[in-house]
Amino acid sequence: MRIGYNLAAEAFGRKELVRQAVAAEQAGFDFVEISDHFHPWLDNQGHSPFAWTVLGTIAAKTERIGLATGVTCPTVRYHPAIIAQAAATLALVSDGRFTLGVGAGERLNEHVVGPGFPETVPGRHERLREALEIIRLLWRGGYRSYEGKHLTLADARVSDLPDELPPIAVAASGKASAELGDGLFATEPKAHVVSHYTAAGGDGPRYAEVPMAWAEDPHTAASGAGHVAVGADRVEGDERAAEPGELRSASATVREEDVLGKFACGSDVDRYVEVAQPFADAGFDHLVMQNAGPDPDGFLEFFQRELGKRIRSLTPG
Repeated sequence: MRIGYNLAAEAFGRKELVRQAVAAEQAGFDFVEISDHFHPWLDNQGHSPFAWTVLGTIAAKTERIGLATGVTCPTVRYHPAIIAQAAATLALVSDGRFTLGVGAGERLNEHVVGPGFPETVPGRHERLREALEIIRLLWRGGYRSYEGKHLTLADARVSDLPDELPPIAVAASGKASAELGDGLFATEPKAHVVSHYTAAGGDGPRYAEVPMAWAEDPHTAASGAGHVAVGADRVEGDERAAEPGELRSASATVREEDVLGKFACGSDVDRYVEVAQPFADAGFDHLVMQNAGPDPDGFLEFFQRELGKRIRSLTPG
């Protein structure tokens, strides 16, 4: 079992995220994951730095910890050629420590460039499939062109490619998306998604975000986790939201008992294991500790002292 630390890019600025990544390496985490958003989930969070700059800085300031986007949408706000270049460069500067996590995106972050966000799930998946074809085409080297239903590429070449290309982990909720990647990315412990991935021949890393909020007592931990509950449920809630303020009303309806029921809150190691176990049972082998609590340093110390050994030893029940 590989254990990751979620860099809460909506809650912290760029320098603090880098500091936390360095501390996560020292605490024994295997990798860090960062969201690639233009906006925070809620307007009162106040942060959303450019993920690729933050990851490049982390690569320069760390030695062994893995890096991952969780996740990038390579179809609207970015053209996939840009992501092909960015991911190849980050793989090079990190000496092969990078995993490209990708997904179909949501309106909140993708509408900002103007062309419009695809209205249907099939439409988003069509674009994601074409984007992955373009990225992989460019990673073969040489000048490449591509003409798809939604995306095109004209005489493009990524000049600097690593000897070992980064794996692409695709955020999936069903069969159509689960079959696209070298790896898998999910936010829920759904065994059927892993089954679709492995049935299609997938044998790479299987990432999942485990909801948790550390503080000495559960109530203090839960009080700061409502915005993460909104973000985690964004696909089931409203993919059409265009501004952080539009999710504020959803956040207001999240009760403390809702957070306590879904998140591991407080400092009871057994509760953290209880919440993480279903992800191991479902077949995920890269668990991301998504701490939404108010004290990141306290959580890192808790992980190093007690939690890490227990979570790392999880096996399917």
